[in-house]
Amino acid sequence: MTDSSAARDQRTGLLLGVAAYAAWGVVPLYWRQLAGIDPLEIVACRAVFGLVTFVALAVAMGQLGAVLAAIRDRRVLAILAAAATLLAVNWGLFIHATLSGHLLQASLGYFINPLLSVALGVVFLGERLRRLQLVAITLAAAGVLWLAIGAGPPWIALTLASSFGVYGLLRKMAPVAALAGSTVETALMAPAAAIYLVWIAAEPSRGAFAHAGAAPHALLVGTGLITALPLLWFTAAARRLPLATIGFLQYLAPTGQFITAVVVFDEPLAMRKLAAFAFIWVALAVFSVDLVRAGRARRR
Repeated sequence: MTDSSAARDQRTGLLLGVAAYAAWGVVPLYWRQLAGIDPLEIVACRAVFGLVTFVALAVAMGQLGAVLAAIRDRRVLAILAAAATLLAVNWGLFIHATLSGHLLQASLGYFINPLLSVALGVVFLGERLRRLQLVAITLAAAGVLWLAIGAGPPWIALTLASSFGVYGLLRKMAPVAALAGSTVETALMAPAAAIYLVWIAAEPSRGAFAHAGAAPHALLVGTGLITALPLLWFTAAARRLPLATIGFLQYLAPTGQFITAVVVFDEPLAMRKLAAFAFIWVALAVFSVDLVRAGRARRR
């Protein structure tokens, strides 16, 4: 690859990466349009229509063979089943947090997630913890502790961070590409999700998908695209960009959620909560410096 084509490839990757994380940052605006619908039903629709979208993408991109290979591998299938369970919990809790006025705490969870992922890598994968990573994790823990002392443990943030952190750990252990893995995960969720949708369809007060008007119906069907497209953009970006760049971009999503919560949803930002965020932001700054140093060391 020539220098000009490599630079063009990186610019494309950067645009795709920004698009993916920006989409994840503003997706609460989409979920807020479904206020009044049970978050569990939204997750069920997301699984069913996400599967349709992922299968279509897998066929279009020639990844159907990789999907079938993952299904035939019992170990990979077991890991993806556990990952799918954690992902369903994460989806449901994030949608609940968005619709119940706790998006700020959800964004805190996704700010914590990169640091928790490093800690999980140390504990379960035997990865070595660099000095700045240790400083970052300590600062993040101090921020969570500060918040817990005044207002109790931030359970939504901690559950979102831990569920997505362990999900990432499981996906790292499963030798399967992002699109194929996501297709299998949604395929594992979809049967139970479809049964649930059929079950609640008999109850007009609960079965929004069966009884809602055209606009909510279209939004529920659209959850498939909302789920699949950012992942496709992210996967394409990850193939083109250095890990350090991806590490920086991942902060766009919780930043977008934070801004949406404060500016659009008008959630109160108490001083204690702001101080906790400050600890996390300093931790992420330290973590980012470590990413840059590590990237430079690898290039040398």
